[in-house]
Formats: sequence, C-alpha cells, structure tokens
Amino acid sequence: MRKVRTIGVVSETALEDEWQRRATTAAIGAARRVVQTDGPIGKRAEQAACEQLDTEQTIRLTGLDPEPWDAGAVAAILPELADVCSAIDWSKPIGEWPRDTMVEFLLTAMRLIRKATIARDLNDKGVSRKSSASVIARQANATAGGSLMTADEWNDEVPTF
Repeated sequence: MRKVRTIGVVSETALEDEWQRRATTAAIGAARRVVQTDGPIGKRAEQAACEQLDTEQTIRLTGLDPEPWDAGAVAAILPELADVCSAIDWSKPIGEWPRDTMVEFLLTAMRLIRKATIARDLNDKGVSRKSSASVIARQANATAGGSLMTADEWNDEVPTF
C-alpha cells in the first residue's frame, strides 16, 4: 500500500531540521563575532601583544559572562548534543519537558561540554598557536593596517662603523 503524501505540507522532521540549521548558523555567527579583530578575543590578543603579557591567559580572560572561550566549547558540542538526544521531542517547548528528560538532557550537555573543554585545554596549539608576543603584535598591527615592525624594533640602536 502506498503512502499518500499531501502536497505543500511540511513534515515535522523537515521543520526541525530547518530550526536546527538556523540555530547552528546563529551559533557560528556569534562565535565568529567574538574572534574578529574588533571582538573581545581580538582585543585581548592585541593587549597581550602590546603589554607583552601571556597571550593564552590574556585571551582567556575576556571579562565577558559567559566567557566566549566557554561559549565556543558549548557551540562546538551542539550538533553532537542534538544527535545524542534524538529521543527528545524537540517540537515541545523546554518548559513542557518531563523532569527526567530535562535531567537527562542537562547531564548529556554537561558531559559533552566537559569533553570539549578538556580537549580545548589540552590542545597543544593553544589559543594563539603558541605564537610569541612579537608575532601576535605583527599580526595585530598588519590587521589594523599598521607596520609589521613591533614597538621594540623601533628602538634598536643603529650600528656605527
């Protein structure tokens, strides 16, 4: 027996897929805004370079709540979270979820976030890919249209012959 399909009616799966795509697009856009040159991480990298501070620590301390550093780890797990929690009825508002469903969802999210945070923190490249302050300064200067020389290079003594 053939299934009768109504033309013009969108399936619940297609609607959920569209919402998932929109949420993912929004999360990616937000993450990109954070790391742009004029975003908080870009400014912290510039500060670290100018003040010769530890780049990793300075970038991680944006002063925002939530920290973009943590928001990035959360954004990274969203696709997997949706896959792992496939039994959840996503058409229901979160306030209508049964208590057990909410607990399972939050525990799953915590587990995935913890895994992403550990992976992020143990990454041998770090936020700045272990670049030196002078390399970061050159990149920040070039991005802003400035010189590729750092401030300390302007003070080098000219050898006399």
